Amino acid sequence: MKRQKRDKLSRAHAKGYQAGVAGRSKDNCPFQTSESRSQWLGGWREAIEDRQLGMTKL
Repeated sequence: MKRQKRDKLSRAHAKGYQAGVAGRSKDNCPFQTSESRSQWLGGWREAIEDRQLGMTKL
């Protein structure tokens, strides 16, 4: 049985979250399409909030 890839939008969100936790700038978004970019930025924002609340390890 073949393994399914996660959908691209959830992957973009997860990558944005990882970038935010790592402290990278939102200008480093690698996505060009508006939907993927929006998901990446959403993940990035969540990570920044979590960092400010002390919920992530640096």
